[in-house]
Amino acid sequence: MSSVQISTPFNIALDFEIAPFHKRLLASLLDLVIMILYSYIMRFVLASAINNSNDLYFAIDLLVVSVPILLYHLVCEVAFHGQSAGKKALGIRVMSKEGGDPTISQYLIRWFFRVWEWPLTFSFVFPGLFILIQLFQVGFYGVIVVIIIAVSGKSQRLGDLAASTVVVNTKINSSIHDTIFMEVSSKTYEVMFPQVMKLSDRDINTIKTVLNDMYKTQRYETAHRIADRIKSVLQLKTDLEVDLFLERLMADYNYLATKE
Repeated sequence: MSSVQISTPFNIALDFEIAPFHKRLLASLLDLVIMILYSYIMRFVLASAINNSNDLYFAIDLLVVSVPILLYHLVCEVAFHGQSAGKKALGIRVMSKEGGDPTISQYLIRWFFRVWEWPLTFSFVFPGLFILIQLFQVGFYGVIVVIIIAVSGKSQRLGDLAASTVVVNTKINSSIHDTIFMEVSSKTYEVMFPQVMKLSDRDINTIKTVLNDMYKTQRYETAHRIADRIKSVLQLKTDLEVDLFLERLMADYNYLATKE
């Protein structure tokens, strides 16, 4: 299985497995099924409520069917940390090559390069209207996308190459899906490392990823390296074990962030 090294904000490279092509294909097909089911269910509801021969039906159909399908991948990936329903089911996600979740602009670039799929999107709105031509067009460009993924070094399509993103396996589900939020009791909690606020959300997310990987694999090398790097950057001295130190940093960050 090929992998990609993601540089963290602490200049420590973490290895992530590249999502295999068959997972990406199955995820895309599952997303397509979801969109088709959505379009037909919504169209059935609209047809029951509105005469489908008038202009009002067309306008509402465009608004509640075409637009949501067109924005499906963009909205899902932004809202669910790089995952659509299909990606979540297959255990893969979009990740920035700089580490962590992509930025909004990266998601937008990836979405824009799905333009080859848009004719199929509008075939949902106009069922039967040139649908065979649209399917042929989408299939033709789909083959080109497959070729690009196959020849690129990190199995990236054009959207990934333009946005500097990769699609990776999420073997450690908690490190990929969880947010950096953790509940801290405000009544009894005492901050140990106030310097932690010099770090960003992405830095804390990196710490969380490293911790979960350490608990999963029982390999402590990366955790020790990132802990040493943080101590150097923040000029901290502590005798806490590496796992307790990193967890305390996360707890301090969450406590102080909620106080601002």
